[in-house]
Formats: sequence, C-alpha cells, structure tokens
Amino acid sequence: MADKSQVNKGDTLATLETDKVSNELEAEEGGVLNILIPEGEEVDIGTVIATISVGASGAPGQAPAQAQAASAPQAKSTPAAPPAVSIPAPVAPNVSAASSRPDLSVSPSKPEPAGQSQSEDNGRTTRRKMSMLRRKVASHLVNAQQTAAILTTFNEVDMTAIMELRKQVQEEFVAKHGCKLGFMSFFVKATVQALKDVPSINGRIDGTDIIENHFYDVGVAIGTQKGLVVPVLRDCDKKGFADVEKGILEYAAKANDGSMDLADLQGGVFTISNGGVYGSLLSTPILNPPQSGILGMHTIQQRPVALNGEVVIRPMMYLALSYDHRLVDGKEAVTFLIRIKDCLENPSRLMLEM
Repeated sequence: MADKSQVNKGDTLATLETDKVSNELEAEEGGVLNILIPEGEEVDIGTVIATISVGASGAPGQAPAQAQAASAPQAKSTPAAPPAVSIPAPVAPNVSAASSRPDLSVSPSKPEPAGQSQSEDNGRTTRRKMSMLRRKVASHLVNAQQTAAILTTFNEVDMTAIMELRKQVQEEFVAKHGCKLGFMSFFVKATVQALKDVPSINGRIDGTDIIENHFYDVGVAIGTQKGLVVPVLRDCDKKGFADVEKGILEYAAKANDGSMDLADLQGGVFTISNGGVYGSLLSTPILNPPQSGILGMHTIQQRPVALNGEVVIRPMMYLALSYDHRLVDGKEAVTFLIRIKDCLENPSRLMLEM
C-alpha cells in the first residue's frame, strides 16, 4: 500500500541528484502525496515513483481530485537533464530511484542517508545499506579503473618564485581585481600551456577513435560539505589570472549554496585536484572519464634540496600526473609534467606564455 502525506504547492518533494550536484523538485499543486516506490528500490528512468492527488486533504472518505504523477525523468540529450528523484523528509518518507545512466545517481536529500544501522556480532560491528549516492560514486570510480589504463608519474616543484611573486603583487592585485591571487590560477595556466605543448593529453578515446580537443576547459576540484565537486572553467587559454580566480570563487559559492548546475560540471578536457588543502603529501589521482589526464597538487612542505651545489631549504610541492596509457605514452606524460614544473618555477615566463 502506498505511503501518503499532505503537501502544499511549492513544497520540496524530491531532490534530483547526481553524484556531484542536486536540484530540488517542488510540488506544482497541493494535495496528498502518494509514494509508490519504497526507499532504496532501483527503477528505470520514466518509472512513476509517486503521485499527487490534487486538492485532496488526506481526510478519511474524501475523494481525491485530479492526480499529478511524479516520475523518474526521461533521458534527454541536454546536459541539464535531471537524472532521477528522491523524496526528502519531512514532506514524506524517503523514496529513491536509480538512473539507467552510469554517471547519474539518486539518493534522499539528507546528507549521506544510508538506512538503518543494524548491530552485529554482539555490538562489535554495525551494518548499513550504502546510500544510492555512495553506490554511484563507487561505481564511477571502479569504472574509471577498469576502462582506462591508468598510470601515474611524479615530479616536484619549487614554489619559491610563485610565493615571492604573490607577495609582491598581492595588494595591487586585490585592489584592481577584487580577489586574491591564489595558487590555482598558476596551475590552471600552466596546465593550459602544457596541453598546448603536448596535445595528446588534450584528447580522449571513443571506441576505436581518438577525439582530439582544440579547446581548454579545465575542471578544478572544490571541496564542499557534501563532497568534492569538479566544476569546469571554460576557455582557460583566453582567461587571465584574475578571470580564473574569480571563476573559482564563483563556483565555490555555488557549491556551498547548492546552486551548482549539471552544465557547470560537464565538458572538461583535464582536471586539477588539490589534495594539499587537506594536508596530503603525495597521492595517485584517479582519472575523470572520458578525460585522459588529471593533475594532483599536494601540500607545500619546507624541504632540503640541492641548489647550485649547496643544500638549501625550499617550499616544495609534489606533483602527480595520472594519465590514460592507452592514449598517452610515458614520454609524453613526463614531458607534460616537466612543462608544468617549468612554468610554475618561472611564473613570469608563464604570464608571457613562454
């Protein structure tokens, strides 16, 4: 028997959610919400998971008026097409539906809902069902590992020059552009330069074909309370440092207030992930399919290095480049990472695109 709950026009009925972004679905009319699919059930796109008996009050014996169906949305070719729905509390008990597309997922709107925990082994362990969101994230990561020949190469960069440059120009930069000059804009611009010099990484495999990109849309990972999102900065080759910094700030604001759109996350050719903000010293980032490369930034650490025959202390950062070895040869990957290192250690030449 279906679960029922009274809703009003404008009430939030569901969250249309992927593994990276979510949008709320509101009731177009008031009435009684009839939930047809219980929480955790997987259904195909287009399946009706709930209906609204318009105008009904839910009182015993009262006949419902017109019924409005709420179903998992149909697949569309537009990038902003919503994947599937879930009914959040307190409007009604949670209902979720799974998308037939592997990159889309459904989960109740509460953070990481995973069902009731069950105590096992005399309280030594607990068992709970994975949320639909976590299941889709896990599937996406495993798919990336299984469909690409991922290899990682490492290097390190001396951040002295960038840190000194930022210190020199920061005050004037803020006064002129209204934002700080951060590290990420240097990495984005260095990545663009490296992609120009090693174009094989700016491509992807499609079946037995190679798709070569001639644009530079770079995804930048941003941490949020809900998890990591990777919005895409468009045409980074045409953007200045201030434009890149402002773009990152705008995306961070959208990520925090939940206004990120699906279109913001799609179409990137390369990704930059900054584990350094969490203190990571070294990691092997996983590709974001169908992209062929991802750059991992890490924490800046004061370390002894040899410079001109002497041991000096320098602010050093390890860099990691994971790439699809099916498309990118080792020589190209190493050349790409060294190009990024050279650009970062000579920021004045980077600004001149040399």
